[in-house]
Amino acid sequence: MAIKSLSIRIDDEMLDKLHYVADYEARSANGQIIILIRECIEKFEEKHGKIVLGDEPGNANSSKN
Repeated sequence: MAIKSLSIRIDDEMLDKLHYVADYEARSANGQIIILIRECIEKFEEKHGKIVLGDEPGNANSSKN
């Protein structure tokens, strides 16, 4: 699996709070964001079913981002 970069725009207060939470959890800000994204995807898949991407079997849409 390739690692890709993603830039986001975030206000100073939210960024400071992200760093606070990440430090509390003994993670980097990047690590904390990865955890939050994973949790978001898990909740989505629990509600809507597994997300099938690209060349995975059962995917009607073969477009990749």
